[in-house]
Amino acid sequence: MIELLITAAVALIIGGAAGYSVFRYMIKGKYNAMIDSAQKEADVIKEKKLLEVKEKFLNKKSELEKEVQQRNLKVQQNENRLKQREISLNQRQEEITRRKQEVEQNQQRIDNEKKLLSIKQEELDKMQDRERAKLEELSGISAEEAKERLIESLKDQAKLDAASYVNEIMDEAKLNANQQAKKIVIQTIQRTATETAIENSVSVFHIDNDEVKGRIIGREGRNIRALEAATGVEIVVDDTPEAIVISAFDPIRREVCRLALHQLVADGRIHPARIEEVVAKVKKQLENEIIETGKRTAIDLGIHGLHPELVRIVGKMKYRSSYGQNLLQHARETANLCAVMASELGLNPKKAKRAGLLHDIGKVPDEESELPHALYGAKIAEKYKEKPDICNAIGAHHDEIEMNTLLAPIVQVCDAISGARPGARREIVEAYIKRLNDLEAIAMSYPGVTKTYAIQAGRELRVIVGADKMNDTESEKLSSEIATKIQNEMTYPGQVKITVIRETRSVAYAK
Repeated sequence: MIELLITAAVALIIGGAAGYSVFRYMIKGKYNAMIDSAQKEADVIKEKKLLEVKEKFLNKKSELEKEVQQRNLKVQQNENRLKQREISLNQRQEEITRRKQEVEQNQQRIDNEKKLLSIKQEELDKMQDRERAKLEELSGISAEEAKERLIESLKDQAKLDAASYVNEIMDEAKLNANQQAKKIVIQTIQRTATETAIENSVSVFHIDNDEVKGRIIGREGRNIRALEAATGVEIVVDDTPEAIVISAFDPIRREVCRLALHQLVADGRIHPARIEEVVAKVKKQLENEIIETGKRTAIDLGIHGLHPELVRIVGKMKYRSSYGQNLLQHARETANLCAVMASELGLNPKKAKRAGLLHDIGKVPDEESELPHALYGAKIAEKYKEKPDICNAIGAHHDEIEMNTLLAPIVQVCDAISGARPGARREIVEAYIKRLNDLEAIAMSYPGVTKTYAIQAGRELRVIVGADKMNDTESEKLSSEIATKIQNEMTYPGQVKITVIRETRSVAYAK
């Protein structure tokens, strides 16, 4: 287009009108050539587009034909499956029809057999009735009476067999129970062997020479009076060389006096004011020692979480005794016995050990109580938040309240084991002899008893009865009655075994 404009401009400039006509001719020729060229290009493009459309149409057609073929194939497959299913259904229908016919035939056969069985049952019943009538006629009793007699005889036999079995089982159970109990107790005692500690009501303070006695007595006895007033003991100064006897029922007072004397003699200054000062200081030291003893005991036994007041009470047990047996030693021994026995029985050994240690805390009260020591101990344990089973074991170890847990009998048994060991406790000779006489007198008070013997330091009472005066059952009853009477009327450490012996003697003389 630019070339044409340039050519037109040149023709106008050069030729004027003639140039313009020439220019028009040229433009027309050019225009026709462009039209022809455009027409050809259009035809070419049209042919090209037609070919493209035709190609797309053929491609689309081929795709549709493939899709149709696939669908036809699927339809054919579905038709084949339906035909196979129809064939299988027909086969099943034929099988069901055949089985139904077989069932109907079997049912008919069963009905026929039932009819035959009913006929035979009727015949059998008639035969049984005839046989029963013959038997009743021969025996002279009816069938019901025979049945009742048979049942009664079977009952009697069953009772005899049952009684025999029960006796055998009871004997075996007693034997096994006794063996197991003895085994557990023996193992427990063997595992816990402790020394025996005997406490007295007096303490002896040793001095280097008799000159110290005069200084302890003081002018006109003022020092010894001040010491007795401050400690609450009685000081006996006799002719015993190099010794002073401190007498008091309370072991803590005796210990305070002994320690105070030791410090006063070592210091050399002995006068009433100094005595009061030293005694007050010793009391504080002893209180701290009591607490430390309680803590050390709890740690040694592996008992945790004790109330501080209970720890102090346990420490005070060191300065108490029961029948001459040191109370803290007895409590430790009982705790160890309880732990071992609880382990043997599958119970909690820590709880058992705790209950065993605390079972006699009622014997070391800070204030006097009218309650028995077991009940008072349970009250103290409950006050300081011990668990109910521990409190029950403490209160029930002398049967003063009902036992609610298995810990209670364990504590009771272990307390008896610890106190009943030979040499563990001591008694005054007169009280010991009186107790033995009382035991024999109780047994002799029953009719039929010929002789009684208290043996093993009063731990066993053997009672001999006349064979013609009572039988075995009465002798068993007698042992229980004697045991109950001893429990109700006597006080004694440990337990007493009552053995009733009934024997028959036949005597003949050869001449």
